[in-house]
Amino acid sequence: MIVTQDLEVRVGARTLLEAPGQQLRVQPGDRIGLIGRNGAGKTTSMRILAGETEPYGGKVTSSGPIGYLPQDSREGNIEQTARERVLSARGLDEIKRSMAKTQHIMETTEDDKKRDKAIMKYSRLEERYQALGGYEADAECAQICDNLGLPVRVLDQKLGTLSGGQRRRVELAQILFAATSGSGKSETILLLDEPTNHLDADSITWLRGFLSKHEGGLVMISHDVELLEAVCNKIWFLDAVRGEADVYNMGYKKYLDARATDEARRRRERANAEKKASALHKQAAKLGAKATKAAAAKQMLARADRMMNELDEVRVSDRVASIKFPEPAACGKTPMFAKGLTKMYGSLEVFAGVDLAIDKGSRVVVLGTNGAGKTTLLKLLAGVERTDGEGGIVSGHGLRIGYFAQEHDNIDPDKSVWQNTIDACPDAGQQDLRGLLGAFMFSGDKLEQPAGTLSGGEKTRLSLATLVSSRANVLLLDEPTNNLDPQSREQVLDALTTYTGAVVLVTHDPGAVKALEPERVIIMPDGDEDLWSDEYMEIVELA
Repeated sequence: MIVTQDLEVRVGARTLLEAPGQQLRVQPGDRIGLIGRNGAGKTTSMRILAGETEPYGGKVTSSGPIGYLPQDSREGNIEQTARERVLSARGLDEIKRSMAKTQHIMETTEDDKKRDKAIMKYSRLEERYQALGGYEADAECAQICDNLGLPVRVLDQKLGTLSGGQRRRVELAQILFAATSGSGKSETILLLDEPTNHLDADSITWLRGFLSKHEGGLVMISHDVELLEAVCNKIWFLDAVRGEADVYNMGYKKYLDARATDEARRRRERANAEKKASALHKQAAKLGAKATKAAAAKQMLARADRMMNELDEVRVSDRVASIKFPEPAACGKTPMFAKGLTKMYGSLEVFAGVDLAIDKGSRVVVLGTNGAGKTTLLKLLAGVERTDGEGGIVSGHGLRIGYFAQEHDNIDPDKSVWQNTIDACPDAGQQDLRGLLGAFMFSGDKLEQPAGTLSGGEKTRLSLATLVSSRANVLLLDEPTNNLDPQSREQVLDALTTYTGAVVLVTHDPGAVKALEPERVIIMPDGDEDLWSDEYMEIVELA
């Protein structure tokens, strides 16, 4: 169970959330959708619930195991294999290593005392291993991983050789493995921040079923409406306007109706109160003209003020970032060539000998299974990583690249929003940058906020803001709609539709592909090129 007491969440001087008493609590059987616009405090609140950071005010108490999946998950020793990382959730990886070492001693020592001691130790380890379901664990681990799009061959690769999407799915597999013995029943409270990022359609369907059966308690941040509808039996809505949490003990669809009813009631009550207050003000003005009636007039004004102050605040429409990709700088017919691109991780070949040419204004989608090298290809094109072997990138006349990194690697978490923007756009004037950041909903104290404390959606907006000032004529976009609320996502899709430069896009979002209206497709890891057809749309979500 997790219980908050007079919780107050702040970032800098800005209050994100006040939840008096024990308003927010997570109990077995609760499957809670934590929703709100980007920047409302969802990720910060989740970190507090997980014990990763302290609240500004109040306290959080918890009992029982917690499985926390942060939005930007980069846990684990990169020398571990994926299988070891998942098994570590129950400590099985350490026990297995100890058993192997002890068995080696048993088989090789000539000292009878050492052998007897090793036999006794092995017996204790094996008993512990069996109690934790160790002999079934490999199969269970492989099954969970397969359901999350991690085939068996990936499980024995080191974490350092995996793509960002694969690493995140390993972290999710580890948490789910810890939370269940295969039945889906558990005492573990799951705190999941955007768990469907990097998952294909089949994996999302499986996860939806898994979470629907989870009985240990769940708090989930997601912009996936179908997932919220299928899984959640409660909703916490963080209202960025009021700095409050509204708790709805109902599923997502009923919550939408209830919230609409609440907002309509607030508007109706305010309209009635404003009408009455206006009448009181007029009457007070008449009475105030007479000295003998001044006290009565003052009482009427106080009554009108009290009437307005006691009202629930009417929710105003959320601001939406004004996202528009840059007017591209002039360039030649083919601003970018790539020849023989190859990427190896140790002896593991991700892809080899990939050739492509990005023509002026061309629109290209990169497809391939998870781990096929889509993100790595964009990193090579952006110059963030170097190709292995003799291949490379040839810059055509006037090439200017704008790169959007899926993991927000281009953002320094220790620097402020403002300093990150200045570093990314050194040639731009400060006034222009302030106007740009304002259009992306960064202003005031928000400019001095450390970028590492931003939500995933806010990091996405900050990364997009730096692209806008770049005048790039080749945009390399790696999952640009991840973590965005619906309104911001629509802004990105509109920007894709109107941008006239070249785009190379990696995405699981069919809406982003439709907005791009691609001409070509690159299929990884072979780098095969084909003209776009609607048949490829069927595999976008599976790629």
